[in-house]
Amino acid sequence: MEQGTTGYVVHEGCDHIFFVGFLGAGKSTLARNLGKLFRRSYVDTDRMVERALGKTVCDIFSEDGEDEFRRGEARVLERLRERKSLLVSCGGGIVEGPASCELMHQMGTIVFLDGDLEDSLRQIRHPELRPDYDTPESARALYAHRRPLYERECDLRIDIRGKDFEQVASEAAQLLWEKGLL
Repeated sequence: MEQGTTGYVVHEGCDHIFFVGFLGAGKSTLARNLGKLFRRSYVDTDRMVERALGKTVCDIFSEDGEDEFRRGEARVLERLRERKSLLVSCGGGIVEGPASCELMHQMGTIVFLDGDLEDSLRQIRHPELRPDYDTPESARALYAHRRPLYERECDLRIDIRGKDFEQVASEAAQLLWEKGLL
């Protein structure tokens, strides 16, 4: 990393920021808004997998299975090596794929949006579009399973409990700026 003539930090190599967290944590909204604020491109891994496989996430899960979806995630992440400085909203289950976790660590920083399950459940507007969400009870089990994975894989954590979106965005921007990542 070096200081550019414009006063901005110039990063060498891949320097993506990967936002992970449970369903409804606000990963996509945060990546999109920080991207606009800091003039950085943002992508969503679920949308990338859908385009690559020509199916919705739900269709991939039901027709091809979760393992195929996880392989698709790893393939789209691999393609991000060719780009720089992306803000990447990751699907809630990306931490289930060891290949994806390894790729994220190689290409940048993993930020865990750490919230309560109840907050996440309130944010899910279309549960029918979430293949890994059946009932609140199954969501609790999934959350209990994934939380340690998020904790293990993250480089940075942002506590989103009891905060509105503006507070989370401000805290994320400040933390990432202070770390020299934005």
